[in-house]
Amino acid sequence: MIIYHHSSCSKSRFALDLLREKKLEFEIVEYFKRPFLKEEMREIIQKLGVHPEELIRKNEKEYKQVFPSKNITEDEWLDGMLRYPKLIQRPIVVNGEKAVIARPAERILEIL
Repeated sequence: MIIYHHSSCSKSRFALDLLREKKLEFEIVEYFKRPFLKEEMREIIQKLGVHPEELIRKNEKEYKQVFPSKNITEDEWLDGMLRYPKLIQRPIVVNGEKAVIARPAERILEIL
């Protein structure tokens, strides 16, 4: 199991606490320190079963700067997330071929 974690995010910390409380084995990837690779992000989106746009935090001020148009390709969504990781919903937890955006943290239980 992998948690894509951002330590300054309270939701991410709650998810990390839940994984520890359940005594699950997992790897922590702090994606602000070790950025996503494009193919890695593509795989995660596939496991989440969402369109890349659904992984975007649209309330961030950078959102309108990075995605000013409505006609955005999948690669443009990915490139924007990779360039501005702050825009990525978090935390993301992956367990094999399944993944969730762990908001709330209890969503992790869906993929155990």
